[in-house]
Amino acid sequence: MQKECEIVGILQDKLKYKERLQYMKYYFPLNYTVTVQYEEVLRTSNVSRLRDEAITEPSLRYLWFHVSSQVVLKIRDVLPEQHPSWSYTQELCDLLEGLGVEYEKYKQGDMDIVVADLVKRIHDAEAGSNRKPVRPKALLDNCVKVMRMLYSTPWWTVFLL
Repeated sequence: MQKECEIVGILQDKLKYKERLQYMKYYFPLNYTVTVQYEEVLRTSNVSRLRDEAITEPSLRYLWFHVSSQVVLKIRDVLPEQHPSWSYTQELCDLLEGLGVEYEKYKQGDMDIVVADLVKRIHDAEAGSNRKPVRPKALLDNCVKVMRMLYSTPWWTVFLL
């Protein structure tokens, strides 16, 4: 859990508003969008609804990890390596990959069925529902808001002290 907290702390630092604005808005053409599955737009309201359905916090974090990973990969995949945002998104991919190593320890049997179904749909392009165009910055904004909701400051700073 300590390693997970460290990675989330670094992610929070990398996903500061100023950097998201620079790399995901200013370096993209006006009104540029990335097409994602409906399930890949994870908002705080979705998490609140899932909490109301008694979904466990570890399952919600697992869902957030998968959604965030897929979103960052999709953004990176539309960029040529020479693009100014490519290295930034690659750093995010690397951090999320490190978090994935931590989540490999998570037992599949402990995951809520609702979350398991959502994760399966996210990774299976044909099983996903409708697709929608979303601006890259909006995708990362959602990622940050949900991360802050799931990894509240007291939770992860205990391990960084």
